[in-house]
Amino acid sequence: MKAADALTRFSDRVEDYVRYRPAYPPAVIQLLRDRCELGPDSLIADIGSGPGNLARLFLENGNEVFAVEPNAEMRGAGQQLLGHYGRHHSTEGRAEKTRLASNSVDFITAAQAFHWFDWPKAKAESQRILNPGGWVVLLWNDRRYDSTPFQREYEQLLLQFGTDYAQVKRQGRASVDAIAEFFSHKFEKVTLDNSQLFDLEGLRGRLVSASYAPRAGHPNHTPMLLELAEIFSRYAKGGLVAFEYDINLYFGHLQ
Repeated sequence: MKAADALTRFSDRVEDYVRYRPAYPPAVIQLLRDRCELGPDSLIADIGSGPGNLARLFLENGNEVFAVEPNAEMRGAGQQLLGHYGRHHSTEGRAEKTRLASNSVDFITAAQAFHWFDWPKAKAESQRILNPGGWVVLLWNDRRYDSTPFQREYEQLLLQFGTDYAQVKRQGRASVDAIAEFFSHKFEKVTLDNSQLFDLEGLRGRLVSASYAPRAGHPNHTPMLLELAEIFSRYAKGGLVAFEYDINLYFGHLQ
């Protein structure tokens, strides 16, 4: 899949993405305080920031955040949601060309985004904009495929009805090998827990926020939603199902 496809894959799903994709818990900030000396005066470049799910966490910590996003619809959503923060700066750019000044930030973050980067070019750009001793933090909310019967059946739903889910899954989150090369094999990894609780409407929204979920009018759309409702009815407790994630963080200095 071409990285250029990422610029438009989510353009028609922004509202669902904003409403139903998981946020990041305060534990992420605490980890970076403990391990990377993050402080409220640290300057952050959040690359591929989307609508600001991660940027919000840093803004609430008091950080100045340069939210770099190539997709106009996502960038607009981020500006609408976070523009009231005086330290939020929305920037049109991408990992390979951020348009930020040299030696201008202390942290580069990329949430749900690194797998779309041309990472050798992104590394060169990161080295340019980072202050000496700066950190790069790559992280994903990775859905657990088989931790519960519900998670297993949801995975089978995607394999059966997703437009290109199998291809996306093969590409996967950026491989550990690519991450290791990006960091010149000097990085740390930490995994944190995360979860969401959904009623049926929320579960539908979470599903259609995915770029590989067929949209209305596609022959798989209605059968997919009918199967989703059946899965929900089997596993809901008190009208809710738990959607479980591992937050996988990779962090280090660039060599």
